[in-house]
Amino acid sequence: MATQSRLFVNEMDSPLGTLTIVATNRGVCHIHFGELNTCTAALKARLRKQGITGEFVQCEDTLKTVCEQLQDYFNGDRVDFDVPLDLAGTPFQQKVWGALKEIQYGETRSYKQVAELIGAPKAVRAIGGANNQNPVPIIVPCHRVIGSNGAMVGYGGGLDKKELLLSLEGAIEKIS
Repeated sequence: MATQSRLFVNEMDSPLGTLTIVATNRGVCHIHFGELNTCTAALKARLRKQGITGEFVQCEDTLKTVCEQLQDYFNGDRVDFDVPLDLAGTPFQQKVWGALKEIQYGETRSYKQVAELIGAPKAVRAIGGANNQNPVPIIVPCHRVIGSNGAMVGYGGGLDKKELLLSLEGAIEKIS
């Protein structure tokens, strides 16, 4: 978690609305649901908590690949991502996020299954907390984690976005 002098930022349109993407020189560090001009203070505060500081620099070139991969995903032409990430989190969060990346496109797992997968079967609530702190939703697919009964529960971007992503992947029936 090194301090940065510049944070590269770009926005892109998506079926979920505008996404604001932030990267350090090591990789994508944050995806925010919404426009930069409405979230700058909150976004900087969240990044600061992760030990990431710096000035936002609009940079389409640096973020071109991630934007293209996200667009391909939304178009149904991509099932996983291969962009560099710079994820700041606790060792437990890192472990959870690693497990989330193992959940295949179009599949879901319960919070309990993720807890068992990382060898912490009683940490179901902590799994939810780590999901909530996932700085790069979609790329680290926290939307693929659902309640044990199949219910849509908890999603930082809102349950409507979670349902749209799972519908896009064919994991649930199309929503109208």
